[in-house]
Amino acid sequence: MAEPLKTSFGPEIPMAIAGMLASVHPGFDTAGFVAECLDGYDAMELTARARHIANRLGDHLPADRVRALGVLVESLGPENDSAELGGMEPFRYLPFVYFVAEHGIDHFEAAMTAQYELTKRFTAEFSIRSFIERYPEPTLDRLSVWATDDNVHVRRLVSEGTRPRLPWASRLRSFQADPTPVIRLLELLKDDPEEYVRRSVANNLNDIAKDHPELVVAIANRWWEDGGPERRRLIRHGLRTLIKRGHAGALAVMGFDPGTEVRVAGVRIEPDPVSIGCKVRIEVVLENAAHTPQGALVDLIIHFVKANGSTSPKVFKGIETRLDGGGTTSFSKTVSLRQQSTRIHHAGTHVVEIQVNGTARPGGRFELTDRLEEPCADGAVRDHRE
Repeated sequence: MAEPLKTSFGPEIPMAIAGMLASVHPGFDTAGFVAECLDGYDAMELTARARHIANRLGDHLPADRVRALGVLVESLGPENDSAELGGMEPFRYLPFVYFVAEHGIDHFEAAMTAQYELTKRFTAEFSIRSFIERYPEPTLDRLSVWATDDNVHVRRLVSEGTRPRLPWASRLRSFQADPTPVIRLLELLKDDPEEYVRRSVANNLNDIAKDHPELVVAIANRWWEDGGPERRRLIRHGLRTLIKRGHAGALAVMGFDPGTEVRVAGVRIEPDPVSIGCKVRIEVVLENAAHTPQGALVDLIIHFVKANGSTSPKVFKGIETRLDGGGTTSFSKTVSLRQQSTRIHHAGTHVVEIQVNGTARPGGRFELTDRLEEPCADGAVRDHRE
């Protein structure tokens, strides 16, 4: 089991922040700040720790919040010279982001300057949302300017910060209702030279698709027509939720006909039964019953048994292929049945379906058992502590 993120955000974080601030703000109460930050710190998770530090910043920085924002900016380390945000080191700026969102909200220009500088070292995607809600037009105007900024992290903030369903953040309900302002910004970024930005555009498009599927399909169709390989890769990623749901319009954008004559010729599931903690391998044979070539986007759906005996489907990516008339192909997928924080496994009959161009076909079933310390098919022994 991987260590929780909070272990990378330990007592050294408030200590480091205190050192940064004391170096530019004489008289900063380093000892008092650190002591207050560490009070109850162990019991908190990562975001709670960051918010706790931000609240202590509110107590120890100047009451003149414009001056306080200036101190934060002055204390910042060097800009991130990588095209992406890597590792946990930049997370030391997360409390700064939370401070700007709460204490800078009445000081638009000073706060926008702080976020512009912060995002070049970490990200201001969590703070910019407060300004979108309080000052929608001025903030969107500023983001449209930042969409052409020389800095890749500033451009990415434009798409990531406007995601209606950004993880770790509250939803932007106004953009869920009407994503038009967001789409205008995405239009500026869809051909950004950096994959880091284009992937963010795709994630934003995927967010919008959950509330406005037909609108996103229309955008995808328009972007696809004159798009090169990189833009089309963006579109595929942006349509991923609709594809998993078998949305006919999304499949059609990529040339996959829901009425395809590609059929499931055979499925092998092994081992069966299989123990919790082991792995199951599913092999699928596909056959094109037509005389002409057919494209196929194939995913696996496993209906996992829940604690109350009902089931919940999860889609696993399969293959994207093209079969000649009368042709066949096969692929396999190995799925871990190890207990995870995001998916707890329960014994019972698990139904498997094969989704071909959005249409689910029967694929079989396997029995998941909770027998302890049974050797797995790969020779490993199930961990009885799971």
